[in-house]
Formats: sequence, structure tokens, C-alpha cells
Amino acid sequence: MSVTLEKVIKVYDNGVKVIHGVDLTIAQGEFVVFVGPSGCGKSTLMRMVAGLESISGGTISIEGRVVNDLPPRERDVAMVFQDYALYPHKNVFENLAFGLRLRKFSEDEIRKRVGDAAAILKIEHLLDRKPRALSGGQRQRVAMGRAIVRAPKLFLFDEPLSNLDALLRSEMRVEIKKLHQRIGATTIYVTHDQVEAMTLAQRIVVLSGGNIMQVGTPDDIYNHPRSKFVAGFTGSPPMNFLKATIEVGDSAAIRVGEKSVIMLPPAWRERLAAHAGRSVDFGIRPEDVSAAAQGDASHALQAKVVVVEPLGAETLVTFATEGGDLVARLAPEVKFAPGDAAGIHIDLNKCHVFGADHGTAL
Repeated sequence: MSVTLEKVIKVYDNGVKVIHGVDLTIAQGEFVVFVGPSGCGKSTLMRMVAGLESISGGTISIEGRVVNDLPPRERDVAMVFQDYALYPHKNVFENLAFGLRLRKFSEDEIRKRVGDAAAILKIEHLLDRKPRALSGGQRQRVAMGRAIVRAPKLFLFDEPLSNLDALLRSEMRVEIKKLHQRIGATTIYVTHDQVEAMTLAQRIVVLSGGNIMQVGTPDDIYNHPRSKFVAGFTGSPPMNFLKATIEVGDSAAIRVGEKSVIMLPPAWRERLAAHAGRSVDFGIRPEDVSAAAQGDASHALQAKVVVVEPLGAETLVTFATEGGDLVARLAPEVKFAPGDAAGIHIDLNKCHVFGADHGTAL
């Protein structure tokens, strides 16, 4: 089932405009994640697709049919909510069966669908329990099962893992991905967690202030961000930004503070020629930073260690530089202590430059 949004607008009765003319096409069977900070409009956009929010302008089409005025029950969509929305007085079987009973399915069909969904989600042993006897992860599986039994062509997930602890979130991400691979239904998933977005999505829609900032594969969003906002919203830790100035002569360079000049690869000269003297944010991801004891002249920046965070498989080290703090993801055998002086090396084939005034990639 394909979904198309054309110039979709949402304005509340108090005049507050929360969605500003969104255009987006989601293909049959695609898993698309809406991601952005709180208040960016991602849940509102999903609720408009579901029919739970009216739209103020534009059109929403599902499988080529305009659904602006259709009630939710006629859109063939199933939604999984953040708070599970289970009936506390019904056991798991009846929670799963409830929607089917409303639609007058036969008992045989209800038992078959509930059994199939329970098997997919590995909750067969929970069918007689009430929600209060379930863990958070089990409740979320039941909420997903209630959507699965309807066999919809469009799944909508509204921050379904936000109430779970870190380990359960990781496990449930895997389960949701398996579910999509098995069922193949078109899926729209809303989250503020960029790790969920990167690991689940076939395409990510990054939103800010009711506008789409960028749409692309996880690789596109991570490695080719079109703005500082997108670059800073993906990655954990996120991209580093150093205050700098562009210098262009025989080659292009980035001046960080008074003393540090970073020479860029030749391809950057033409790209930055029109921006000489401009203030920019120089972006580099933590994994593209390496460091050694101070003294090697080949290092691009001199720095001082501020914080060391050993994580077992890696160590995060925050360095103070002339352009601001910079986080490096280093191998655990690289040892630093707060106060150490260090030389910072940057993989210049993976750096980014954003205009300091509007944040657009240069």
C-alpha cells in the first residue's frame, strides 16, 4: 500500500501552524521512519495519515485514493501506540481478538489469526494473562499483535519503544525489523531516537518545526547530511562542530581559532571558492577523529583532554580545541587522562562544512 502526502498542512484552531506543506511518497512495502525532536510535528503527521487528526490543507492518498475525509476504520491501517492502549480487564487473547470481534469475524478465524500473531511474536504462553501481569516488553508485543491480527496493509508505530529500558528497546528493534521482513506491510514509524531511525528505516524523514529537512536512506542521512541540523541529529555521539573560517588560495583550508589551519583535499577549492572568509561550522564525526600524544606536526589540531569515557569496546574522549569541544571515538588501547595534551588528526575525506548563518552544507 503506497502513501502520498501532497502539500499537507496542519493548523490548530488557535492559529498555530504545526505542519508546513509536506510532500512525501512512501512506496508499497517500504519501512519509513519519521524522526526529529519533540514538537517537530512527526506524530501529528502520522496521526493525519491514520485519520486521527484532520488536515488543514493538501491531500493524503493511500493506494491512490484520497482519504482526507475518511474515518480511521475505512483506511485499512493499524496503529501501535506509545502507551500500548491495552484493555486491563481483558486477557491477552481477548485483547488481540477484540478488534476482530467488532468486525464480526467467525470464532474459527479469530482463533487462527490470534494464534498466528501470537506465534510470530512468541507470546503463545501469555494468552491467558492480564496486562498487569506482563512486562513492558510483553505488553508491547501484545500491542503489536493487536495490529497484526487485522492484517492491515499499512502499519503505523507511534514511539512504541519509548517506555522500555535500553536492553528491551534493543531487543524490540530486532523484533520489529523481523516483523517487517516477514509481513512486508508498508510501515511508518515515529521516533525521537535516532538510533531507532538508523537501525530500522529503509528511508528516514528528518523533521524540524513542521518541515521536512531531508529524506534519504540511513547512509544518505548519516554520510551526506544537507544541513547542520540533520548532521547533528544523527549519530551517537553526534557529529562534532568546530567554529572556523574558510580560507581559499591555491587550495582550500579551514582556520580553527588563531593557530590551527586544516588544509582540505583539492576538490574542496572549487567548492568553497565563493565562500572565502566566511564563518562556518566544520563538522566531523567522532569515528573520523584519531589522536596521539602531542608533538606530531602532521596532526591538524592541538588539544587538551577534558573527559575520558571508557565503554569497553571503545573509549570516548572529549578534547578541548580552539574551535570548541571535540569528541573522538577511540580504540580502548589508546590511553588518555584528563589534562593530557594531544594531537588531533581528522579524516579529511569525511569532513563537512556548514554555513554558520543558515546551517546549509557547503
